[in-house]
Amino acid sequence: MPRLIDLHYWPTPNGWKISIALEELGLPYTVKPLNLGRGEQFSPEFLRLSPNGRMPAIVDHAPADGGEPLALFESGAILIYLAEKTGRLLPANLRGRHAVISWVMWQMGGLGPMLGQHGHFRLYAQEKIAYAIERYERETRRLYGVLDAQLAQGEFVVGAYSIADIAIYPWIITHKAQGLTLDDWPNIKRWFAQLRGRDPVRRGTALGKEWRQGAMDDEARRHLFGAAVKPHEGRKP
Repeated sequence: MPRLIDLHYWPTPNGWKISIALEELGLPYTVKPLNLGRGEQFSPEFLRLSPNGRMPAIVDHAPADGGEPLALFESGAILIYLAEKTGRLLPANLRGRHAVISWVMWQMGGLGPMLGQHGHFRLYAQEKIAYAIERYERETRRLYGVLDAQLAQGEFVVGAYSIADIAIYPWIITHKAQGLTLDDWPNIKRWFAQLRGRDPVRRGTALGKEWRQGAMDDEARRHLFGAAVKPHEGRKP
């Protein structure tokens, strides 16, 4: 199978979005592991692909314009790009397309950041700050309620299965660690079980599962939660 996409990846919710999408779309890809706990996201080579120093990123070696390999960063942008590249998982009609993109942006701007903060203060922060935990738990539950109400209207987030579902699903995987039960949101529970049963979803979330083993050591904390390296360091002018 010809080389097509390089996926710079680590098994996290944002990484799973792209591995699931690539599996769903059947695009050949090569995994480039990026060990976040060892600061590999701050290497000069990766920063040339993702200036913000965040994973995932892709390089498409066969872009539609026939030009040089194309690098993209930010998981939402990558999902839209892959859907447009293949003509799948994103409606062609105006209203359907922008409804799906709206929910992708909802995940990018709301669900992901808020669950990320809740998870950080609940699970990883060495100082347990009750105000922060309670504040982000309230927002997490509010966002779950928004999603549950949307899923009451149909089988998937917007019409047919799309990149909106792929963007949101990996963050719901974390519900147990977040101290939540899907019994509180029956529409999410039904949808989550349906997506979990899809073979491409299982393959995408299994990718690199063994890399997650091991404790959160001081070096990982420094790279993930500290200011070990500024994102712009190491970049060529």
